[in-house]
Amino acid sequence: MPISTKLIGQVAAALAVAFLISLILTPVVRTLAVKMGAVDDPRRRNDPERRMHDHPVPRMGGLAIVMGFLLSSLVFLPMNGQLQRILLGAVLIVIMGVFDDIYDLSAKLKLVGQIIAALIVTVGEGGMAIEALSNPNIFSSNPYWVLGWLSVPVTVVWVVGMTNAVNLIDGLDGLACGVSSISSLTLLVIALLLGEPQVAILVAALAGGCLGFLPYNLNPAKIFMGDTGSTFLGFVLACVSIQGLFKMYTLISFVVPFLLFGLPIFDTCFAFIRRIAHGQSPMHADRSHVHHRLIDMGFSQKQAVAVLYVITAILGLSAVVLTTSGAVKAMLLLFAFCAAGAVALSIYSSNHRQRRGRRPERERSQDEEEAE
Repeated sequence: MPISTKLIGQVAAALAVAFLISLILTPVVRTLAVKMGAVDDPRRRNDPERRMHDHPVPRMGGLAIVMGFLLSSLVFLPMNGQLQRILLGAVLIVIMGVFDDIYDLSAKLKLVGQIIAALIVTVGEGGMAIEALSNPNIFSSNPYWVLGWLSVPVTVVWVVGMTNAVNLIDGLDGLACGVSSISSLTLLVIALLLGEPQVAILVAALAGGCLGFLPYNLNPAKIFMGDTGSTFLGFVLACVSIQGLFKMYTLISFVVPFLLFGLPIFDTCFAFIRRIAHGQSPMHADRSHVHHRLIDMGFSQKQAVAVLYVITAILGLSAVVLTTSGAVKAMLLLFAFCAAGAVALSIYSSNHRQRRGRRPERERSQDEEEAE
């Protein structure tokens, strides 16, 4: 389907407006966060080993992203039932996030709020739900599964799961915001290719908000987006994927969202399995996420974030190729990148171990020289 010049202009304008609003408002939100006590101080928390910073940093920066997204969406999109539901659910998520950044709400209370927000989007006339999924069994004569009464619970699980998945990867400066930017831009490309103008403008506004906030969030971060931003991004991305991509009864509808959000989905699933295997609650916080493991391998914060950006971009490119050129080319591309990445990580890890092994020898030789 040809892409109209008018739509390209609307998408560019929506992205630019959200970017400028977020860029301008972030310093204002930073001052507000300090005054309201929304500050992440590792010295006052009971899990300082999980923190990658050693000094107080204001949270709640996601408010700037939210304002950029909301204002841009309201200007460039006609208000309809679906958009109203998304915005209403997003506002509830943001309110919960603000209170959590200030008062540290319990996990159960946050989960209840996220379920209510997901139900706002899903239940009732005009609600968005995953009504069918493509059948992953290629030998089956039935091309897709109709979910029926499972439609609402599956959709709620998807929205709540994605809301928390983005929140869980928000562990390094610029990580969650950058990954969400890449995912949003990938969604934008796919929406344009598939002729989904409302989805395209919506994710353009989301990408613009993220990109405007990112300069303040890169290492060393001047402000964190906190749960206000991370849960909001996960919620909106989940809703947008339902609104656009899950409509298609093809292979794309089953695979594309899992490629787009592959990093947060993998990290969340791996974290839950790991915690359950150790007899812990799935909501128990630990220091074994993907970004923590990269740090333990010897990467700096900036290097670890760059690696995860590249992984997200590769998954996004694979999703675009899948949409335009089919599953075979997408799989070949993904396998080629995975093989190259595995080799590169193996070489880096080996070199890092060798460097660590040589340090004690140098230290011993210096001690022997001093003794002589």
